[in-house]
Amino acid sequence: MFEIIQVMKEIEQIYFNDFGVAFHWKKEQKVLKSKVQLVFKETGFYLSKEELNIFADTIDAACGDAHCNGCEFKRKCHKFLLKTPLQQIDLAVSVNELMQIKDLVEGTIFQIQLKEYLDEICQN
Repeated sequence: MFEIIQVMKEIEQIYFNDFGVAFHWKKEQKVLKSKVQLVFKETGFYLSKEELNIFADTIDAACGDAHCNGCEFKRKCHKFLLKTPLQQIDLAVSVNELMQIKDLVEGTIFQIQLKEYLDEICQN
């Protein structure tokens, strides 16, 4: 239990869903906002904002390729090879997992943009 509490002190959560979590790491009481840690499906990605946006675009493109209407597996297959911002890594995901990843990435981007907007307004 102590280890979980200790880890929670070392991160600033951005967004989460049933499939994963996104957060910024903290170092010496300072939040490191240059990159976002995404963790889902026993996998972690440490991405810049630009890479996160590229990943969102890639996910959108993959969602457009999801044609399950006549398929006997009905969104339960591991049909898709999802490209990631890291050229060497692709993920085999079902359509349901793809939707969960989409929500995680889009929710993370939204929360980051909202925080940046509010921080900008508060400075004025």
